[in-house]
Amino acid sequence: LQVSQKPPVVQKLFAWAQRVGADVSKCAEENKKPGAFLKLRHKLAYALVFKKLQEALGGRIRWICAAGAPISRDIVNFFNAAGIFILEGYGLSEVCGGATLSNLNDFSPGSVGRFLPGFEYRIAEDGEILIRGDMLFKGYYRMEEETREAFDEEGYFKTGDIGVIDERGLLYITDRKKDLLITAGGKNVAPQKIETLFKKNPLFAQVVVVGDRKKYLTALINLNLEIAEKNARENGIQFGAPAELADNHQFLRLVDKFIEDINSQLARYETIKKYTVLKNEFSQETGELTVSLKVKRNVVQEKYKNVIDTMYIE
Repeated sequence: LQVSQKPPVVQKLFAWAQRVGADVSKCAEENKKPGAFLKLRHKLAYALVFKKLQEALGGRIRWICAAGAPISRDIVNFFNAAGIFILEGYGLSEVCGGATLSNLNDFSPGSVGRFLPGFEYRIAEDGEILIRGDMLFKGYYRMEEETREAFDEEGYFKTGDIGVIDERGLLYITDRKKDLLITAGGKNVAPQKIETLFKKNPLFAQVVVVGDRKKYLTALINLNLEIAEKNARENGIQFGAPAELADNHQFLRLVDKFIEDINSQLARYETIKKYTVLKNEFSQETGELTVSLKVKRNVVQEKYKNVIDTMYIE
């Protein structure tokens, strides 16, 4: 947000540094040495942009761990280019801590790394990650039925997370099983994947993808009003208060273009066919967000049921 409020020349410099950072991070990911020209560009980008990040964090940090929620590849690349490698990991209370972790010599942005020694694992037919090992908990205290349901017949713990393992053995978390949408056509859709694409654009503050047992997917959207106001002014769109942009036809045509770009990155059954920009922001006080600011999908879908139903009127 701070960069978006800077003069155009600063914004262009930042965007250039991001591109350089992505190239440098890609080389590190593939264990390749950057070419002479890329080294030169990175040295310049570091002096002008990335060094400030290093200094802001003390100047001596080599790596930091990230877990608990997906992190944008753009953010990972940016930190990597600043010499601060983000190592992503995955774990649960039921496995007494971490189950996977990336390392400096073997990582891929978006992956939570390989399973740690001592774990057995597999991916179920529905995509759920199953884990077995001596570090697993014995069960939920005084909850025998819940404990039985938490394990399969071979003793694997059902994590409730959906994931895939690539040819290198790296694990990628795509969604929570309880959040998985199954369309009327029988397609399994991970809403988090789509919502993450939206979040790459700072215009979108919150997005909830809807479509379980429906013919197509729709979305409920909260705008970042500061970014919305900036975009509107840059495109010569007339408005009064920023909140009015939620139903400003000219502005919504701009939103249409952003969503078209997002849809171009998705399979046909994953694309957003209709959306509604909500005037009310999600918050803890109004019940849509948890203490950790995660969206309560059930609450949102119940609260905006009429809005959702309208998007499915053919």
